[in-house]
Amino acid sequence: MLLRTTTILLTLAYPFLVYWGLHRFDALALLPVLLVILGMRWLGGGGQQHERLVIVGSALGVAAVTLGWGARLGLQFYPVLVNLSLLLVFGGSLFGSRTVIERLARLREPDLPPEGVAYTRKVTQAWCVFFALNGAVSAGTMLWASPAVWALYNGLIAYLLIGLMLAGEWVIRRRVRSAV
Repeated sequence: MLLRTTTILLTLAYPFLVYWGLHRFDALALLPVLLVILGMRWLGGGGQQHERLVIVGSALGVAAVTLGWGARLGLQFYPVLVNLSLLLVFGGSLFGSRTVIERLARLREPDLPPEGVAYTRKVTQAWCVFFALNGAVSAGTMLWASPAVWALYNGLIAYLLIGLMLAGEWVIRRRVRSAV
């Protein structure tokens, strides 16, 4: 429990840690911090296949960007890679027997009706659009904005947008369920 809580807090604080660290250290010195966070995610909750794919994809992507364009961009590219990884996991599930959202819905409602399956497919598609747009904005802040704007977007605004997406889906789900 302590490992998982610490990992979540470090992951949420990551953009601010990078922003703070880039003002005090060489970017290359901060890469081990990201590796520790990824390792903690692997140990603390990376048991599911999609979680491990996100972790491995993020680590490989950061390494590639670091080797190609430098450690600072590698560190700042991490949120883009997380969005890309999640887009691939959610998008890939659209071609499988059950989408990610359907699997989550079936944890609560194992006998999900066909209407529920169709709804979860639409929600999965909506999350794919979200991850694509969020990743694009994150990449834009990395490439064209100041480090302060990058940290603000990736450390606060993106999380607020995720919260709005979750809240909006919850409201829509309530309306759909009451109409059925």
